[in-house]
Amino acid sequence: MSEREIRIFGDPVLKTVSDPITTIDERVRGLIRDLVDSVKLPGRAGVAAAQIGVNLRAFSYNVDGVIGYIINPEITELAGELVEVGEGCLSVPDLWFPTPRYERATVTGIDLDGNPITISGEGLLAQALQHETDHLNGMLYLDRLSKENRRTAMREVRESTWF
Repeated sequence: MSEREIRIFGDPVLKTVSDPITTIDERVRGLIRDLVDSVKLPGRAGVAAAQIGVNLRAFSYNVDGVIGYIINPEITELAGELVEVGEGCLSVPDLWFPTPRYERATVTGIDLDGNPITISGEGLLAQALQHETDHLNGMLYLDRLSKENRRTAMREVRESTWF
């Protein structure tokens, strides 16, 4: 498998709630390989299956040199303050806006062997866990922006060369 093309804002898959993975077969194993290959590129903290056009609940992450994945992630804990952090998205190229995120986050899910896993983090990892789970729930970070920032973001999207 290999790195996959990232779907861009406007693609309906990005606003669709992803389906749970019920069977771990070769298709799912290939999806996870593609997610891991796709997140390895510089500047990528996470890639959700929806971003590569697959409507299944899985994402990969790449934070502080640690690369991993999770299947059927669910946020089980958000802790600390809700703070605005600079955030961008591969599916909304070249735009960065202050986005409200909790300082710490925990997700639970399974690995390719069906074993339960938990990923917890703070800072960038917490942000990535929240951001990628949002993708699987049909949300983009733009949906979390303040009214004023969202208006500005949508204007910048319309004026962008990729839209």
